[in-house]
Amino acid sequence: MRLPVRNVVRETVDAVSVEFDASFAYLPGQYLTVRTPVGSRCYSLATSPLSGEKPKIVVKRVRGGAVSNWICDHVRPGDQLECAGPAGTFTPASLDDNLLLLAGGSGITPIMGIILALRGDAALIYANRDADAIIFRNELDGLLPVTHWLDNERGLPTADGLAALISGYRDREAFVCGPEPFVAVAEKALQTAGFPDSRIRVERFELDAVSTIDATAEVSIDGRTHVIAWPAGKRLLDVIIDAGLNPPYSCRQGQCGACAVRMTSGEVDLLNNEILEEEDFAEGYILACQAIPRTNSISITYF
Repeated sequence: MRLPVRNVVRETVDAVSVEFDASFAYLPGQYLTVRTPVGSRCYSLATSPLSGEKPKIVVKRVRGGAVSNWICDHVRPGDQLECAGPAGTFTPASLDDNLLLLAGGSGITPIMGIILALRGDAALIYANRDADAIIFRNELDGLLPVTHWLDNERGLPTADGLAALISGYRDREAFVCGPEPFVAVAEKALQTAGFPDSRIRVERFELDAVSTIDATAEVSIDGRTHVIAWPAGKRLLDVIIDAGLNPPYSCRQGQCGACAVRMTSGEVDLLNNEILEEEDFAEGYILACQAIPRTNSISITYF
């Protein structure tokens, strides 16, 4: 179906909401598959079908992410987007239930749709890198109790830290959405706090860019240069470690910068980046833990 765009609103410095001038049936927490000239991507609906609002999605810009960048740069009111769906099973069995909600970054999108539709009680734990990255901050604070976990204040979310926040909600069903590293930590926290798997619902955000080419990486580290095969779909840090080398790294989530390395030739896409700025990219720095190849060969140097 072709959906006319009614409005585009900047939610944060790197995220926009796209509101459609259309009406169609969907369930809270479902998503649309948006087809663009540069590829297709699934985006969750951030609205409730019960509220009378026009349906909208949220698109967070990802460096190197073809679809997210195209939408953020090109879509304007009056345009039309080709969409498939809605689809997905990340929706409560009953809107009268009391829920525990955990979101990381743009994982708030389907969670917001659930919040707006829910008749029962809900508590939300929402993780972001800093206050400026919080999507729907004003709306959320007026809708329900929110515990904000900000990386710049508390460090990255940990299973023990989250478990301490959720221990009082063991009688509820938990809904978790966000990038894979956050989801993994949240799942462990829920299990630690005593939630059975039957009451843990998860939605993992797919990556905006997936490498489909094999490449070669020339890696200069500790005064020596190594030429390493880089299979499609693997991240650079994993390839380097698998080759028996000892590169610096820490979080493996694109959030701390410990794995940053200077690229001297070639091109990569970063699956996530929450630390490098434009001036870092201008100097050639990339995150090894998030890099997948865009060209057949790249060269990097550790200093």
